[in-house]
Amino acid sequence: MPNAAPILLCFLPLLLVTTPVDAQKVPAHDPELARLCADFWQGYLIANPTFATSIGDRRYDGRLPDITPAGIEREQDRLGALLTRAKGFSDSSLSPEDRLNRSALTQELQNQIDRIGCHFESWVVDPLGGPQVDLFNLPDYTTIETPADAAKFVARCRAMGRYFDDHSANLRSGLASGRVASHDAVRRVGEELDRLLVQPIEEWSLMHPALAAHPRLPARDRDRFRSDLAAALADSVRPAIERYRRLVQAEILPASRPPEKAGMVNLPGGLDCYRAMVRVETSLDKSPEELHSIGLEEVARFRSDLAALGARCLGTSDVAEIQRRLRGDPAMHFATAEAIEAKARGTLARAKAAIPNWFGVLPKADCEVKVMGMHEAPQSTIAYYRNPAMDGSRPGQYMINTYAPETRPRYEAEALAFHESIPGHHLQIAIAMGLKGLPEFRKYLGTTAYVEGWALYTERLADEMGLYSSDIDRIGMLSYDAWRSCRLVVDTGLHAMGWTRQQAIDYMRDNSVLAENNIENEVDRYLTWPAQALAYKCGQLEIFALRDEAKRRLGQRFDIKGFHDAVLKHGAVTLPVLHQQVEAWIAGCERGK
Repeated sequence: MPNAAPILLCFLPLLLVTTPVDAQKVPAHDPELARLCADFWQGYLIANPTFATSIGDRRYDGRLPDITPAGIEREQDRLGALLTRAKGFSDSSLSPEDRLNRSALTQELQNQIDRIGCHFESWVVDPLGGPQVDLFNLPDYTTIETPADAAKFVARCRAMGRYFDDHSANLRSGLASGRVASHDAVRRVGEELDRLLVQPIEEWSLMHPALAAHPRLPARDRDRFRSDLAAALADSVRPAIERYRRLVQAEILPASRPPEKAGMVNLPGGLDCYRAMVRVETSLDKSPEELHSIGLEEVARFRSDLAALGARCLGTSDVAEIQRRLRGDPAMHFATAEAIEAKARGTLARAKAAIPNWFGVLPKADCEVKVMGMHEAPQSTIAYYRNPAMDGSRPGQYMINTYAPETRPRYEAEALAFHESIPGHHLQIAIAMGLKGLPEFRKYLGTTAYVEGWALYTERLADEMGLYSSDIDRIGMLSYDAWRSCRLVVDTGLHAMGWTRQQAIDYMRDNSVLAENNIENEVDRYLTWPAQALAYKCGQLEIFALRDEAKRRLGQRFDIKGFHDAVLKHGAVTLPVLHQQVEAWIAGCERGK
C-alpha cells in the first residue's frame, strides 16, 4: 500500500545511540551482538515464511505462518528472550555502529512484542491484507523453476485450508471476548470471498503458476504440478474459504461494530492498544491529541495552497469549487485501464532518468509497473509497492489499481507514481536492501514513519526535480499531502476520540480532492490498520525540518545529493535516530569532512 512516512516533533531519548565511546578501543562489530541480530533475523523468517519468499529467500516456500494461539505465544516468548539479551549489552562496550544496531534491534523487538500484545488476530477482518488477498498474491513473487519448487507451492496451498480455519478460530475467540471488526470491513471481506467462490479454480491466481510455461520443468512434472495444485485448491482451499465465508456472514457480520463505533476506542482495552501502536508506527512518544492538532494545522495550510494554485490553473480560489470541478469532470479521470498503465509507465521512466542528478547512491534493482489482480483490486488502495527479491530474480514492482478507471483521477497519477516507485519507495527500499555492513534485519525492516515519510517527502521533491507535467498534476501533489494530513486528524479521531466512519469520510471529502471511492477505501483501511496512517506526515515533516536545518547551517556548502545519502544510508531507522544521523552529517560538513 502507499508506503513511506517520516516525522519531526518531540523525540524519544535514545541514549543507546548517544553514549560516548572510544572508537579506538572498541571493535566495529561485537560478535555476540552480531549473533543476536542473526538469531532474531533467522527466527523472523521462520515465523514469517511468506515474507521470506517475498524477499527471495526460498527456504520456507512450502510453509505458512503459525497463527494459532500457541504459535503466537511461542513467537512472543522468543522475542521477549531476544529483548532480554539485547538489553544485557553495555553501551561502553559497543562501537558507534553497534550501538545503533542494538538500538534498532531493541526497538524492533519491542515493536513486535507490542503489536502481538494487541492481539489484532482476534478481531481484524481485513479487506486489504487478509488471507483472501495475501495468500492469493503469492504467485506474484514465488519462483517455480524445479519440481521441488512446484512441490513446495502445492504444500503451501494445501496448508491454506488449515490457515483459514486457524484465522476463523482466532476471530471466534475475539468474538467471545467482545472484540470484533467494524461492519464495513466485514462486509467488504464478504464481497471478496463471494467473488472468489463464483470463479472456477482454474481462474484463481493460485492456479496460475501451474498454467504458466516452465521451461526447466519436464513435461511429466508440469502435468503433475497442474494436477496436484488443482487438487490442493479443490480439496483444501475452496472448502476452507467456504467455511470462512459462512463464519463472516453468519457470525461476524451480525456482531460487527456499527459505523458509529468503528474505532478502537470502542473495543475492550482498545485505547491503550492504540496509544501503543502510535509509538510503534511513528517512533515518537506523542499522544493522539497532539497528532490530531498537528493534522488540523497541516490541513489548514493545504487549503491555502490549493486556493492559490486553483486560481492559477482553474480560474478560481474557492476550495469547494476546485473540488467540484476536479471530481466532477470526466476529462479529469481515466477512461481505460490501459491509459492508467501507460501513465504509470511514462511517469516512472521520467523519474528514472532524473534521479542521478539528485542522489549519490542509486539502487541496483530496477523497478517495473505491474497491474493488481482482480482478486484484490476492487477493495484495495490505489497502488502499493512490492520490494525486489534480494537475489536479483525480481525487480521492485509498482503495483497499480486499474479497476473502474473512470473513478481514477488523472491529476493524482504522477504524485502516486513518485511516492510508490521513484524517487519514493523503490529508491529507499532497494537502496536499504543493498547496504553493506548492516545486520540483515536492518535492510528489510524498520520504522514505518521513516519509510512512509520518505515517500511522502519525495512527492514534493519531485516538483523540485521538475517532474510534474502541469499545474493540474501539482494539484494532485497538494491533494496527496492533504490526504496524509487528514490521516492525522481522521485516524486519531476514529480510534481515540470516538469519530464515526461517516464523520471521517466527510472530513476527508471536505479537505482533499481525493476521489470518493478512494476516500471510503482509505477510511476502512485506517479502521483495519490502526495508527499506520499517522506515520506518513510525521516522517515527511521531520525530513523537511532536517533539510531546512542543514540548509540554514551549511549555506552554499549544502549539497542535496549529500543530504539524501545521509538520510538513506542507514536503513529505516527511528525518527530520533534519523535526526542524530543527519546532525552528524551536518557537523561533518561544517568541519569540512
